[in-house]
Amino acid sequence: MAATDAIFFLSFLFFLWFFCSFLVKSIRSHRNGGTKALNPPPSPPAIPFIGHLHLLGSVLAKSLHSLADKYGPFIQLRMGASECYVVSDANLAKEVLKTNELNFVSRLEFDTSDYNIYRGSGFITAPYNAYWRFMKKLCMTRLLSTTQLNQLVHIREQEMEKLVESLVETSKKGESCELKQALMTMTNNVICRMAMNTRCMGTENEARDIKKFVNQIVALGGKLSMGNVLGPLAKLDLFGHGRQLEKVLRKFDGLVEKIIKEHEEKQMNGAGSSLEGRDLMDILLEISQDPNAEMKLTKKEIKAFFLDVIIAGTDTSALTSQWILAELINHRRVFSKLREEINSVAGPNRLVKESDLPNLPYLQAVVKEALRLHPPSPIVLRECIEDCKINGYDLKGKTRMIVNVYTIQRDPSLWTDPEEFIPERFMVDSDKNPEQRQLDIRGQNFSYLPFGTGRRACPGSSLAYTVVQFTIATLVQCFDWEVKGGEKINMDEGSGFSMGMAHQLESYPITHFNPFSSNSKMA
Repeated sequence: MAATDAIFFLSFLFFLWFFCSFLVKSIRSHRNGGTKALNPPPSPPAIPFIGHLHLLGSVLAKSLHSLADKYGPFIQLRMGASECYVVSDANLAKEVLKTNELNFVSRLEFDTSDYNIYRGSGFITAPYNAYWRFMKKLCMTRLLSTTQLNQLVHIREQEMEKLVESLVETSKKGESCELKQALMTMTNNVICRMAMNTRCMGTENEARDIKKFVNQIVALGGKLSMGNVLGPLAKLDLFGHGRQLEKVLRKFDGLVEKIIKEHEEKQMNGAGSSLEGRDLMDILLEISQDPNAEMKLTKKEIKAFFLDVIIAGTDTSALTSQWILAELINHRRVFSKLREEINSVAGPNRLVKESDLPNLPYLQAVVKEALRLHPPSPIVLRECIEDCKINGYDLKGKTRMIVNVYTIQRDPSLWTDPEEFIPERFMVDSDKNPEQRQLDIRGQNFSYLPFGTGRRACPGSSLAYTVVQFTIATLVQCFDWEVKGGEKINMDEGSGFSMGMAHQLESYPITHFNPFSSNSKMA
């Protein structure tokens, strides 16, 4: 009887899905006058109801990479009830993200909004409006400006020393290290201390709890984003992911509310964070209380901003550092050359500092090459605001646009030996640099977009780039790395938008230089 009920229930769901999809399609057809775009981009063969879902694997960027090889650099896909366009070519990316930027300046907001207590208050997915422009200006001029980052350099250096100290202890014990967790703890502490002066320490472990909540929010948000496939059926929250998301968001909200009150009390008592520099919370609270501010910030918007910062800042920096160290372990020549450069600048008795980074061009080349092969945002998501033409094709408004950065940065017509890890390609006037690339991370050249480009480029790219460089310089200077149970690191990509490593990077840190020994100087 139970099996019969289950079959009936599944049949009912299928009928409901079919009916809702048919209804939505009919309404759209009626609104468009029953006509289709005159010349849409080419599309692979589709299956009724599911569209092209059968062509997409768990690693989305790699699936799109394969589709681009087979069907061309500009295609249209249908994922259940949702349609999107996919661009996998640098020139087409330029036409979308620069020539027609204002028509693609909006980012996607996934179908989590019904359960998102910060709905309409976020910065990353906010529409291109006065609020978004105000927050972007605030990021560039105050929150993430060079001046603000320099004032908080001591936080990054302190957290780096704690990471080294823990790895030295691991080395003494002869134990292996799962590097992903160590790097995420470090980057989470950096972001939380810079944002709201809290870290994974003491009895309350606020930063640890924040990270736990954020991990749950990201996981549930990813599941809910698949609701786009089901169309109107997603609103029923059949699996309860929406209700779970709301519950976790309220826990996060309560913890950040507590931190806000602590900051407000310190400001009232004249005991702000002046000794360590003002954190981002201090600045935002000051703006929210300023009657002359260009826009009035609410506590809800402040909390939503910090959620965005932690989601965007912690995982991407840690995962990128992990990818770079894995490439260096697999390429010992590059590792040795990089260590020589670091020692030539920092000397034999001093831990490398953040101020040394501008004098380490090979380190910069190593990081840029890793960002090419393993971009923190392998796909750029946008929305076509209104009907337009791109490369002669007719595009419909309110349709998703995916720019496949992963494929563009591996295009053999743009990059020599695109699948190989060759940092020298980013060195100026190098014999091994046939492209003679003087590329930066700001997305001015559309063959290289690790942090996006234009108005919607990552506002924290300078901070992320600095943290990653500093992390790699420190780990290379202080440790040799021996792989556990194998000769080389498995470099398969895992699922998820950030596309981290599919397998754990577990290795033994062998102390090469201990900055805490009596013979070392910490100046």
